[in-house]
Amino acid sequence: MASLNKVMLMGNLTRTPEIRYTPAGTAVASFGLAINRRYRQGTDTKEEVCYVDVTAFGAQAEAIGEYLTKGSPALIDGRLRWHQWEKDGHRSSKLDVVADSVQFLARREERPPEADEGPGDAADLDDQDIPF
Repeated sequence: MASLNKVMLMGNLTRTPEIRYTPAGTAVASFGLAINRRYRQGTDTKEEVCYVDVTAFGAQAEAIGEYLTKGSPALIDGRLRWHQWEKDGHRSSKLDVVADSVQFLARREERPPEADEGPGDAADLDDQDIPF
């Protein structure tokens, strides 16, 4: 049976990335990502937030450490990883994301004003605007 382990997430960093190096000298960046979801429940608008830990390696990790800080928006393309460990007799486990690529996004206030205008907003799109 074939398997697929692929994740794409877009959100904001919850903390400034921590950079460390393996004994072999490979950079490792660790950071949290918050992904917001807004939805309607009756007449109310609700919001839920999903927090995900992300790890990146190599040159990508060094760039993350140099350019991203808490609150920075980013698009993550990667895979899920399962961790298990035991400490003081207690077993714990965690699911996180290993980033294959991280795309740095402009903060809303950094985008040019025309980026917020026109048919680029999802609410303004109709079926004729979608290329597929």
